Amino acid sequence: MTVTPASAGTLDAAVSVVNGSRGFPEDWDQVDWARAEAEVRRLRQRIFTASRAGEHRKVRSLQRLMLRSRANALISTRRVTQINQGRGTAGIDGRTALFGSQRIALARWAQQRGNRPPAAPVRRIYIPKANGNRRPLGIPVISDRAAQAVVLNALEPEWEARFESRSYGFRPGRGCHDAIEAIFAVGKGKSPKRAWVLDADLTAAFDRINHNRLLEHLHGFPARQSVARWLRAGVVENRRYAPTLEGTPQGGVISPLLMNIALHGIETAAGARQYTTPARRGWSVPGTPVVVRYADDLVALCSSQEQAEQVKERLAQWLAPRGLTFNEDKTRIVHLSEGFDFLGFTVRHYRNPGKLLIPPSTAAVKRFRARLRTEVRSLYGANAMAVISRLNPILRGWAAYYRTGVSKEVFGDIDSTLVWTMLKWAKHRHETKSYRWIVNRYFGRFHPTRQDRWLFGDRETGACLTRLSWTPIRRHQMVDADASPDDPALAYYWRQRRRRPLPPDTPTAPGLPPYTLRRPQGLA
Repeated sequence: MTVTPASAGTLDAAVSVVNGSRGFPEDWDQVDWARAEAEVRRLRQRIFTASRAGEHRKVRSLQRLMLRSRANALISTRRVTQINQGRGTAGIDGRTALFGSQRIALARWAQQRGNRPPAAPVRRIYIPKANGNRRPLGIPVISDRAAQAVVLNALEPEWEARFESRSYGFRPGRGCHDAIEAIFAVGKGKSPKRAWVLDADLTAAFDRINHNRLLEHLHGFPARQSVARWLRAGVVENRRYAPTLEGTPQGGVISPLLMNIALHGIETAAGARQYTTPARRGWSVPGTPVVVRYADDLVALCSSQEQAEQVKERLAQWLAPRGLTFNEDKTRIVHLSEGFDFLGFTVRHYRNPGKLLIPPSTAAVKRFRARLRTEVRSLYGANAMAVISRLNPILRGWAAYYRTGVSKEVFGDIDSTLVWTMLKWAKHRHETKSYRWIVNRYFGRFHPTRQDRWLFGDRETGACLTRLSWTPIRRHQMVDADASPDDPALAYYWRQRRRRPLPPDTPTAPGLPPYTLRRPQGLA
């Protein structure tokens, strides 16, 4: 594990530097994770409570305590080495903390020196986007990732107490489905009052954030200089170094939070207003626009076309000092009856029967069909069990995401198409066999409780492909307007959202939205 480019230290050197620290277990498996998580959670709640009460001096004191916390160092190290999706991707030093002794050393370093050494440049990689282009990512070295996770736990609860109610991207306890439900709450009914929509797209938002403007928001934060070093660390691509004068690299642990901080206040800038009385908290004031934001994706629902144009002009002026602009090719003002795409769904109001319907978008369905075809083609020559093992997690994950919309018809269409796709796979595997033989071999009533005849399965194990249509359609319960997992007063509320059982045959995939028994606030 290289600590920094300047020190060029090895893992052994890092271990020797911090061997004198006390309180850390010698074995990673000996860590009491329940106790460590409880300590970090309590400290986050104290920061949140002080921030909401406006006690800024107390917030800074608690944040310094969080930055020095052994439990926070352990939790942060586990996050970047075991939990995060990119845990196996190395930075420019080529190192990852994959062994217990390395993780202990990394946690010790993150607690004692994580905020002091200069940051290492990030490694530039590219991942494909849905439109065929490539998205640039910046991968920090593992030591910087651990330090960023430590800083995140100190900074995030302060801003969770301040963030606007309809900001849903990359925030604890919130997700895509909450943003979709917020739009549904505004646009439902036979004649919605806010029927004009500013469907906005920001140009390379993560890459163009103004550093100075962002750091102004962090005035007084104990680790502000660390954040500044990460922002200006530079990037290495094809062994060439380039300075970073703007933007925050996608791929950093703290980058999504910095994006939300940079865009904080966008609802107020657009003219959105909400009631603050307890009885109507989160409800929009009549005549004002409603802005729903998921990271850098946002829509503004307005009462008239003129209001939508005014909102666009105000937001353009507000974004300019922050280094951000609208992508004019993708930003448009439309009526709800025309519809628009948002987070993989199509939102459109139909005069007959007078409803707002939110099915999967045509583009999302097309991409999913193409992915299934690609996966099946890559499995030519494999056996049936290999096909089932590869496709079932994909099918369940897609159904879990779209189960909250008007998706039943789409699910059935994809199921029918998949039958023909699997017939083609089987014919390629058994070129000399008839279709009757193939059907008898690979299709049947494999599910023990269902009578579907055309299920693709494996005769030896009895396993079969999951059908999307088995997933029940159930509308997501939107999170309360001002609810945060860091609020100690809402412990029961969050416990109920996590506890509610799922119906039978429902896929259980990472990111599956929980449900609450309370009626959500924040309706228009």
